[in-house]
Amino acid sequence: MSTHARTLISGIALVAAAGLALTGCTAGPSPEGETKGGETVTLIVHNSFPNDEFAAAASAATGYNVEVVAAGDGGELASQLVLTQNAPLADAFFGVDNVYVSRLFDADVIEGGEAGAKAVTQSATCINIDPAWFAAKGIAEPSSYEDLADEKYRGLTVLLDPSTSSTGASFLIGTVAKFGESGFADYWSKLAANDARIEQGWTEAYNGQFTQGGGDGTFPIVLSYSSSPAWTLSEDGTSSSTKALLDTCSSQIEYAGVLQNASNQAGAQAVVDYLLSTEFQNTIADTMYVYPTNTEAAVPEEWSEFAPMPSAPNDLSPAEIGKGRDTWLKNWSAATGW
Repeated sequence: MSTHARTLISGIALVAAAGLALTGCTAGPSPEGETKGGETVTLIVHNSFPNDEFAAAASAATGYNVEVVAAGDGGELASQLVLTQNAPLADAFFGVDNVYVSRLFDADVIEGGEAGAKAVTQSATCINIDPAWFAAKGIAEPSSYEDLADEKYRGLTVLLDPSTSSTGASFLIGTVAKFGESGFADYWSKLAANDARIEQGWTEAYNGQFTQGGGDGTFPIVLSYSSSPAWTLSEDGTSSSTKALLDTCSSQIEYAGVLQNASNQAGAQAVVDYLLSTEFQNTIADTMYVYPTNTEAAVPEEWSEFAPMPSAPNDLSPAEIGKGRDTWLKNWSAATGW
């Protein structure tokens, strides 16, 4: 489990406690403690979600008996929703991101179609660096995609496999947006030739290989998030030991929605509404280390300096991603040998 995930679990637990304390002044259970007619609503999520903690918070807030089940990572979740659309495993979903949400649109899985997919969180995958490492070595800090393929930075970068990691897939999409469908594979072949390392997941890369990941890592360049430097602040909060390269970012947006053929569509809508509520959105930055989609929701002050969203991310639309994703993955594998 990643550090970010552990923080999410503890934060949602606090939300649950707050929600239970506030049920007397929200649309919660009756004074007798019964939920709305004893109705259950099931939310299906990716496997890093804190199921029990969120279930308690959402039950308190909505008055339904909310149950949460996991179905793998974001890509696996999308596949499960498509395969079971006629007999859905849940009433609502959360955690399919813009890399895979086109699968749900194409298969008409979401009640209300594309308009029924509600953006809940937003973040940006970006290259992160350890500035102190470069200062100690007397090497200029990298700042761009192109720098990662420069001989000066040979063997210093850890990336994520886009076929197994949604973070890695987001970065791959960013390179397609930057270099085009005719140029991104050549860029990746240069990365491979420059001895970039590939890991299967974020935890293995950041916590295991990065010099600022808390372990014995030896790589001063890693793929992570624009918000990650807010996690590596000094005790007095005036500096960070890491830095995100904002020219290497691409957006990652996680969606929620009511499923077609859900057995409890009213309950499903209530849970989706809770995910979009000010109460829940106010917790997202502190608990998930990503931005809430409600721009008026609370975000720590230090994020404006240490965890800003990029002003010009390297993005493609869900439709463009859906059309090209499988081909890009094949070309990526051929270009890198990974």
